[in-house]
Amino acid sequence: MSESSGISLLLVDDHPVVRNGLRGMFESTPGFTVLAEASNGVEAVELAADLTPDVILMDLRMPGGGGLDAITELTRRGIRSKVLVLTTWDTDTDTLPAIEAGATGYLLKDAPQDELFNAVRQAAAGRTVLSPAVASRLVSAVRSPAPSPLAARERQVLELVAKGTSNRDIARELFISEATVKTHLSHVFTKLGVTDRAAAVAKGYEQGILGRD
Repeated sequence: MSESSGISLLLVDDHPVVRNGLRGMFESTPGFTVLAEASNGVEAVELAADLTPDVILMDLRMPGGGGLDAITELTRRGIRSKVLVLTTWDTDTDTLPAIEAGATGYLLKDAPQDELFNAVRQAAAGRTVLSPAVASRLVSAVRSPAPSPLAARERQVLELVAKGTSNRDIARELFISEATVKTHLSHVFTKLGVTDRAAAVAKGYEQGILGRD
């Protein structure tokens, strides 16, 4: 972050009108510089690697590459940009995995402008920023842990493993790399206390992670 240009930003959203609105908002306010825009998570990772923005404003659900996988990949690559999730979704299946993957903060798109500006400043400084609704959900999740120990993506991978799907086909179906599939499986094995695919599937049924409606 340079004193002359202020906080540098990468805007990631699949809707051009949203990106345009955010760009106009930040460019008309001193202390912010928009470096680039991306329409999906894959583009975001490549741009972040090239530009190293201070803060990435990241939507979660985008065709062609979602925000959660992008956050995971940014963390894996050691890219120092802070990720502030900005989305319309505040469900447990969205918020917890995003924060676990490495997001610095999580705001909803209906946040007031001043709250958004402050959140970006806080994120750039490395401080965690959560909207009140998301903070409440996190407190509830800590007090009453979800029955499944697996993150949403890990459960998806396990469900496909249970169907006999190969790593290559899982990667193709979920639009992620085969290496990412192996990473998710490694996490599944660790969380379930098993060492192979068959045992993971058995444990998944035993704990009720698999076989749900």
